[in-house]
Amino acid sequence: MARTAHVIRKTKESEVTVELNIDGSNESAIDSGIGFFDHLLDALQKHARFDLRLKAKGDLHIDGHHTVEDAGIALGEALLKAIGDGRGITRFGHAYCPLDESLARAVVDICGRPFLHYKCAVSPGRVGDFDGELFEEFLRALAMNAKIGLHVELLYGVNQHHAMEAMMKATARALKMALAIDKGERDIPSTKGVLL
Repeated sequence: MARTAHVIRKTKESEVTVELNIDGSNESAIDSGIGFFDHLLDALQKHARFDLRLKAKGDLHIDGHHTVEDAGIALGEALLKAIGDGRGITRFGHAYCPLDESLARAVVDICGRPFLHYKCAVSPGRVGDFDGELFEEFLRALAMNAKIGLHVELLYGVNQHHAMEAMMKATARALKMALAIDKGERDIPSTKGVLL
């Protein structure tokens, strides 16, 4: 069964279109209108090894908040649809990713129960046209709408660019591990029989 999804989210504040293929050939086309956010989404796509097409048009004359949050919501909804009932997945994933002086850890549970734990050793500031405090908002929107447990921590770092990119890469690698098909698991990986 193909693990794909197509989601369109349209509000008065933004319009986001997402096409996702979990088992794709690592292709992307990302345009949010926010340069550094595109860079972070490219890192997510590349290291999770999805096919991802994401186009967002938002009220950037106000700020990037609505665009970034709505992109997280739409991507989370797409991930939830693409996962389906979760039959055969590994379910849990974890990763450590460094980027120069920064080290990040991410742990994922594809569980049907949305949760975000976020802890950052530095206060993310503005990088280019991206307000660093929106990084947590993106992760929260992604976790809540994909219905996953997501724990992301920057263990240490200094450079804002490196900090956020390391956290995104760790998130991507943890997702890749959790979404991998476990050839020994033919059922839904839960004692409940469902991912709820």
